[in-house]
Amino acid sequence: MADGDTPAPVSILLVEDDEVIRRSVGLALERYGYRVATAGDGLTGLEMFREGGHDLLLLDVMLPGLDGVGLCRRIRETSMDPILMMSARGDALDIVSGLEAGADDYVVKPVDTAVLVARIRSLLRRAVYAPAVAPAAAPERPELSASSSHLRFGDLVIDTAGLEVSVAGRPVALAPTELRLLLEFAANPGIVLDRQTLLRNVWDYGWDGDSRVVDLCVQRLRKKIGAERIETVRGFGYKLRR
Repeated sequence: MADGDTPAPVSILLVEDDEVIRRSVGLALERYGYRVATAGDGLTGLEMFREGGHDLLLLDVMLPGLDGVGLCRRIRETSMDPILMMSARGDALDIVSGLEAGADDYVVKPVDTAVLVARIRSLLRRAVYAPAVAPAAAPERPELSASSSHLRFGDLVIDTAGLEVSVAGRPVALAPTELRLLLEFAANPGIVLDRQTLLRNVWDYGWDGDSRVVDLCVQRLRKKIGAERIETVRGFGYKLRR
């Protein structure tokens, strides 16, 4: 917290090699009350990230030295901070590569400031809030533990109070979006959830967006908790196996 009860401003690390875009986006975000630090290349961005103090990272895909996808991977080695990628062309390969590297969301440049801020706010909400999951009574949902804050699906255990996940007793580190996605599945075990429902409930804003965001996040989640736990129902969506 800052002086008194005033919360400290949210700090964003913007890594963008185009000076005009870097300055214009930085100024626009500062007008919304964010504190913005900037870097013009991937290696400088990595060094600034390691210095700490940032709440969210906004990374361009095309960066000199270390590109945005590589930078995202390096960040994900040690941090689950929210990452928003920017792609100049909206190229499918850029988008998929960024999401596979661990980005939480993406925008296509040029991006309207209001849209960018909406995405940032959504990511920040996801980073600090996870939906409550209220387990049903044990006879109806035998996969739930007796603890009101623990959900069990075989050796997958989700602590909904502590927001911790383990598989076979080993902790699993999930990015905020991955955790929210898992909680959404856990609140609806055995129920098929379509991509638009997941976009609305997990991505936290009224975005009728690209379902690749969902597909790539499901793919990342499967790698961490076991591919067999989340079933694809072709033509409909996904469900968590009971």
